[in-house]
Amino acid sequence: MVNIIWVSLIFIAIIYSMLTGNIETINNGILTHATSGLNLVFELMPLIILWTGIMKIAENAGLLNSFSKILNPILSKLFPSLDKNNKALGYIASNIAANMLGLGSAATPFGLKAMDELQKVNEKKDTASEAMITFLVLNTAGVTLIPTTVIGLRIMYNSANPTEIIITSIIATLISSISGLTLDYLIRRKNR
Repeated sequence: MVNIIWVSLIFIAIIYSMLTGNIETINNGILTHATSGLNLVFELMPLIILWTGIMKIAENAGLLNSFSKILNPILSKLFPSLDKNNKALGYIASNIAANMLGLGSAATPFGLKAMDELQKVNEKKDTASEAMITFLVLNTAGVTLIPTTVIGLRIMYNSANPTEIIITSIIATLISSISGLTLDYLIRRKNR
């Protein structure tokens, strides 16, 4: 469905630019922005590789399991349907740790593994469970203590003070997390 929307928007933009005589603008935009997008990927790749490697080292060293044990009292309240020894809780804690460091790319593999484990205990395989929905809310609105990727982008684009967004990032993600989890709890309670 999303593919159809994107193709439709691109098609409409090209037709509109032809009708208004701005086809050269579209051509220049495609060529210029494709190159800048590729450059952005190459400039961010070392940062993503570094932090993904650090997260893998932390996982192998058992630091993420320790972090999981620290978060276990909170996670058991957020995910009451899960057994306290479920592997999904470890992956959820790892995902939270990566998101706290602003490393969405490093958090993705942990999120996928967590969803896979949550699907294993899901009774209705064609419907998302309450735990899956809660995790999705937690992952999407997750608290970010150090927005590493955004700071990296600000450094690349010569920001005068690339770290000035840390406090606002913490406040915004804290509010979004509390709001999302509260709404998730209220909807879950209403549906019972």
